[in-house]
Amino acid sequence: MSDQTVDVAIVGSGFAGLGAAVKLAEAGRDDFVILEKGDSVGGTWRDNTYPGCACDVQSHLYSFSFAPNPDWTRTFARQPEIRAYLEAVTDRYGLRDRLRFGREVTGLEWDGTRWAVSSADGSVVHARAVVWGTGPLHLPSTPDIEGLEDFRGTVFHSSRWNHDHDLRGERVAVVGTGASAIQFVPRIQPDVASLTLFQRTAPWVLPKPDREIAGPLRALYRAFPAAQKVQRSLVYARNEMLVGGFLKPARMKIIEGFARAYLDRKFADRPDLKAKLTPDFTIGCKRILMSNDYYSALKQPNVDVVTDGITRVTANGVVTADGIEHEVDTIILGTGFRVGESLADVTVTGRDGVKLADEWADGPQALLGTTVAGFPNLFMMIGPNTGLGHSSMVFMIESQTSFIVDALRLLDAHGATALDTRRDRQDAFNAEIQRRLVGSVWNSGGCRSWYLDAQGNNRTVWPGYTFDYRRRTRKVNPADHELVA
Repeated sequence: MSDQTVDVAIVGSGFAGLGAAVKLAEAGRDDFVILEKGDSVGGTWRDNTYPGCACDVQSHLYSFSFAPNPDWTRTFARQPEIRAYLEAVTDRYGLRDRLRFGREVTGLEWDGTRWAVSSADGSVVHARAVVWGTGPLHLPSTPDIEGLEDFRGTVFHSSRWNHDHDLRGERVAVVGTGASAIQFVPRIQPDVASLTLFQRTAPWVLPKPDREIAGPLRALYRAFPAAQKVQRSLVYARNEMLVGGFLKPARMKIIEGFARAYLDRKFADRPDLKAKLTPDFTIGCKRILMSNDYYSALKQPNVDVVTDGITRVTANGVVTADGIEHEVDTIILGTGFRVGESLADVTVTGRDGVKLADEWADGPQALLGTTVAGFPNLFMMIGPNTGLGHSSMVFMIESQTSFIVDALRLLDAHGATALDTRRDRQDAFNAEIQRRLVGSVWNSGGCRSWYLDAQGNNRTVWPGYTFDYRRRTRKVNPADHELVA
C-alpha cells in the first residue's frame, strides 16, 4: 500500500474526528484524511451496541451546534439513533471520500517537519499536523482476575457485546455497576435464569427524565430551527448550574437528597438490598448515573447483588472473598475503559526521540487538554482534564476544533513549520488545574474513582464551567507556544 502525504491526518471518526473534519473543510482546509480502524463511522457509538445503550446527556445538546437534528425521537437518544446521526453528518458534509477504513494507527513519529502516521496494515500517511480524535472510551478495561481465562463458559465485555450468544435461560454474572451495566442489566434480566451482579462500589442513581419527543414538536423544530436552538440553550444553561455543586461538595447535598429519596422509595420493602445499594461517598465523586428501571430490575427474584470482592474465577463460576463459588454460564464485564491509557497501544515519538509514554509516565498532561510540549502539531481531542460530569463532551469538542483551526492559521500566517507548546506554559496551566480541583467533589472526602490516577491526581475532569473552556480555546495564545521555522 503506497504512502500518502496530506496537510492534516485525523485519527478516529466519532464525534471528535468528524467535528474536526467539518471545521477544517469549512475553513478551506481540504487536504486531510480521516483514518478509522473500524469499517464505519461512529466511534464509541459504533462499538457499544449492548442492550439499552443510550446517552445520559440530552439529545439536543449531545449533537453538533452546526448540525442540529430536529428528528430526535427521545430527550435522551439511544445508541442506534446517535450512530445514524453521525452517519448523516458524514454524508451531509461530504466526508465519505476522506475516510480510510481499516486503518488502525499504531505509531506516530515526528521527523522534524511532518508526522509519519503508521497503520497496522503497513500504510503510512505523512502529515504536517495530526488530530488525535479517538477519545478516551475505546479501549475496554478487562479486570485482572485470577482464572478468568480458564472459565469454560462465555466471557465478553459490554463494549464488545456478543449478539450471537443467546442469554435466555442462562445463569449470568455481571461484573461492574457503571454507566453501561445500569443500562443493560434491566434489558437482560427478564430473559436470564439468574443474574448475579458483582458490585464493588454502589453508584448514586437518579431517575432519568427521558421521554418521547412528540411528532408535532419535531415538526416544529424542522419548520423553525430557532425553536430547537432555544431548547438547546435552555438545556445547556440548566446543566451549567450544576458546576457549583461539583466545585463545592456541600452544595451537592441537595442532589444527594433527591438520589437518597429515590433509593428509599424503591427499596422501602427491601432494607437489606437498600443497604447494599447505598453509596458511601458524596454524590458526584463518581459519575452520577440515571435510570428508571435499574433498581426495579435488582428487586426481581432472579437477581442477586453480591458485594463481597471477587477473588478468582474457576472453570464453572466466580469465587468471592467469603469462599462462595457462584456457578454461572456467562460472564459479562461491565468494567469500563482504560481511560488513562487511550494511547497505550500507539507509539508516539516527538521531538528529539521523546516518547509520549515516557512523557506521561506520571500521568497525562497537556495545555488546555489539546497540545503537549515536545510534540509539535499534534492536537489531542478530549485530552487530559477536558472531561465533564455535568454536560456534553460535544461542546468541548467544538471548542477544541476552534483552537485547532486557529493554530493552523497561525502556522500559515508566520510561514512556520510547527507549533510546539512551551513547557513552562503547559506546567503553569496544569498547576492551575490541580489547584482548582482541590476541594472539589472529585478530589476531597476520600473520593476514589477512575478520574484519579495512581498518584491521586485528577487528570480527567475540567474543573469549571464549559463556557470558560470555550473562551480559552477560541483563539490560540501565541505566548503559549513556540513557532518553529
